[in-house]
Amino acid sequence: MMLIMMGVMFVGFYFLMIRPQMKKQKMEKKFQEELKVGSRVVLTSGLHGRIAQVLEDGVIIETLSGKLKFEKAAISREFTENRFGEKATKAAAEKPADKKEIETEKK
Repeated sequence: MMLIMMGVMFVGFYFLMIRPQMKKQKMEKKFQEELKVGSRVVLTSGLHGRIAQVLEDGVIIETLSGKLKFEKAAISREFTENRFGEKATKAAAEKPADKKEIETEKK
């Protein structure tokens, strides 16, 4: 009887704690892989900016004070969606490439 009770507790723990956390991690990773130049983002530190360049090991974020390089993991999906919503991805898709972005891509 005790063994059955422990099994039920483990299954409940899995569905209430482990599974939602794994789902959240998958969504966060997918968001970070789909980052595009021109998207508005918010970092986990609270920094707001626009993606100027996507690199293999990170991204270059353009802010009012200049360009900074960050890891992709520093970009928060929740903060970005709460702050910009659908505009974050639509703006990047509709915006034509700037001359600055073309020059940085050539280098």
